[in-house]
Amino acid sequence: MWSYLARRSAQAFFTLLIITVLCFLLTRFSGDPIAQYAANPRMSAEDKAALRERLGLNQPLPVQYFKWLGLAAQGDLGNSFFAKQPVTKLIFQRLPNTMALMFVTEFFTIIAALILGIISAVKQYSLLDNVITTFSFIGFSMPIFFSALGLLLIFAVQFKEWGLPYLPTGAAVWDKKDPVQYIYNMILPVTALVFVQSAGYSRFVRTSMLEVLGSDYIRTARAKGLTTRAVLFKHALRNAALPLVTIVGLDIPFFLGGAIVTESIFSWPGMGRLFWEYAQRSDYPVVLGILLIISIAVVTFTILTDVLYTFVDPRIKIS
Repeated sequence: MWSYLARRSAQAFFTLLIITVLCFLLTRFSGDPIAQYAANPRMSAEDKAALRERLGLNQPLPVQYFKWLGLAAQGDLGNSFFAKQPVTKLIFQRLPNTMALMFVTEFFTIIAALILGIISAVKQYSLLDNVITTFSFIGFSMPIFFSALGLLLIFAVQFKEWGLPYLPTGAAVWDKKDPVQYIYNMILPVTALVFVQSAGYSRFVRTSMLEVLGSDYIRTARAKGLTTRAVLFKHALRNAALPLVTIVGLDIPFFLGGAIVTESIFSWPGMGRLFWEYAQRSDYPVVLGILLIISIAVVTFTILTDVLYTFVDPRIKIS
């Protein structure tokens, strides 16, 4: 186990190094932070050159990269060009909101996917299976912005016009000291994300359950007189859960980057909105900081997922 973790950690280090190079080059070539001052008549060419020098943009790209990497290794992601604040401060202001949205969404998504997937597999080709399959196809093919705007229109706008209890549109002031209001603001974005994600997750659960239910050891368990519940939850589900573990392990890190569309529609103050707001300004220290956190999370959760396999299925050995 420990030799495996040491080997994977060494691989992760070099993987992250390559990722940082690619992310740095892509962000630097995506736009120039000084470009927005091009049409400003009050800034002379000397002023722009001085600003570029103060921000370190006049140095060669390798020098800029190694300078940023050295500071990042010490936990310093630099300062935002426009907010004039440390990048770590901006990120940690938004990260709790994103993590709250992420964990609540994943919790309800997994529950919904397991329920729908198991029912669909057990009741294969029945009316209920067809209904769940139709729901899955609609949810999986529907763009997130469409479902988010639809929920916003119905439960926030129309309910208010009809005089019914309505949910906030996200324009309310975010106050973590008021947990009730915070939960109210979370309902619509969580529902939009769960609707789309559970549709895809449930298809994986259904396919895995059908494959496991047709196995010889399941037929043997039934022949021994075990109850349907024991066969499903003690024998079938544990083996069918491996694909779901893989998907969840890969999805969680990307949630740390925030759901850009969902957070923008519902004005959720998370990492997605932070990334989008500063990417439009070519504020690459903030963009790079968020990409670095996502990259570290992806590599880390990939290793943790491999380790989790051994607990879900003891037949899998780490070597």
